[in-house]
Amino acid sequence: MSARSVFLDLIRRVEVLTLVVIIVIGGALWAFVALAAEMLEGDLHSFDKAVLLALRVPGDLSDPIGGPQVEVAMRDLTALGGVTVLTLITLCVLVFLVLRRQRASALFMGVAILGGQALSHLAKLGFSRPRPDLVPHGVEVATTSFPSGHSMMAAVTYLTLAVMLARSERHLSIRAFYISVAAILAMLVGVSRVYLGVHWPSDVLAGWTLGAAWALGVWLLARQMGRKGQIEPDRRGES
Repeated sequence: MSARSVFLDLIRRVEVLTLVVIIVIGGALWAFVALAAEMLEGDLHSFDKAVLLALRVPGDLSDPIGGPQVEVAMRDLTALGGVTVLTLITLCVLVFLVLRRQRASALFMGVAILGGQALSHLAKLGFSRPRPDLVPHGVEVATTSFPSGHSMMAAVTYLTLAVMLARSERHLSIRAFYISVAAILAMLVGVSRVYLGVHWPSDVLAGWTLGAAWALGVWLLARQMGRKGQIEPDRRGES
């Protein structure tokens, strides 16, 4: 059998959805690597600077646009990507899965989120980009800037929770709701980090891409393990 025939046979065996997800994961990882390379070369500075300055009142870089109410809202949103909030939400979903007698899925989900957190810390250790110094910080920060830990962990946690909850639902509309809410929360956390001046926009983009790739990888692995009976099987969607 020729190499071409083997490749075509492999493509036929792989489900279209699985293939699409693999392509998206590859694209997200490529985007992260590209952002990291551009950041190290300093090519993103003009873009990052322009976005940060656009979110400040002209002539007063200490004053974010939108007024005090928007600034308070952004501080509330950024807390959704903090360790405390993410831990509490994760524990609630873990308990929910256990109560639904999906203990194997709960254990898998907990390990997946801890793994994503470890990846986030390792990614930060690999780069030493300073925090933005163009504008005052709206909240206290202690670590380096690239990638955004809040943005990445929000993507990892909310998307992983969403895909694991979606596996326990038959209705496609509810599955879509879980994923949509998770994506919106991750986006809002990232936007808040830039608005508060504690991250460059490219930090947030890098956090999103790496976090999304991790969560999609978790979904693929959970799907495969469910078929093998290692965790509870995925319930088929209904329209």
